[in-house]
Amino acid sequence: MSKKKRNTGGIVYSTDPDFSPEPDEPSEAATLPPAQQQLKVNLDTKQRAGKVVTLVDGFTGTTADLEQLGKELKTKCGTGGSVKDGQILIQGDYKDKVVKWLQDWGYKAK
Repeated sequence: MSKKKRNTGGIVYSTDPDFSPEPDEPSEAATLPPAQQQLKVNLDTKQRAGKVVTLVDGFTGTTADLEQLGKELKTKCGTGGSVKDGQILIQGDYKDKVVKWLQDWGYKAK
């Protein structure tokens, strides 16, 4: 017997001969076209030692597409940043520039 434990979702025993536990992995949503995206751009300083960070939130799509958009924005701003928890973090106060670029690319940004 294998010592590796499988996650069966709390099911210990089933009398159904065709039973197989389904993985509980959330499927990623398909990426919406830019015209249907509702992005919000904010400035944030919370828990960042007083440093200003531009946040882009509200992207609906795959993580690969979110990372690609984040990379393009960081390149345009010429600064660092990251993509975490469905948000794009750009170091510095680039709110006006980011909103302008997103609107030029066809996104609805506030």
